[in-house]
Amino acid sequence: MHIELPHRTNKDAATARVKKALIDARPHMAGQVTIDKEEWNNSMLTFAFTTQGKQITGTVRITDTDYIVDAKLPLLWRVFEGKIEKMIKEQASAMLSQ
Repeated sequence: MHIELPHRTNKDAATARVKKALIDARPHMAGQVTIDKEEWNNSMLTFAFTTQGKQITGTVRITDTDYIVDAKLPLLWRVFEGKIEKMIKEQASAMLSQ
């Protein structure tokens, strides 16, 4: 799955927004999501998490103009990729605009 979300700030501020959004989201994910990996290298996040017994892995790359998400969905979830992508875009827009 590949998603590009534009932002209207610089790379450092956009990276800080992602980090804050992840911290703010943790309490809402408790009991539903297990974070297996969260590794930052400058403005790139490599992640892995497990939800509903399925692991999702990928990266979030932050450029001067965009958030770029590349994630590998479990095989059975790929049927719902369009719906998952739409939900991620809506939630990310709300979280990252704050």
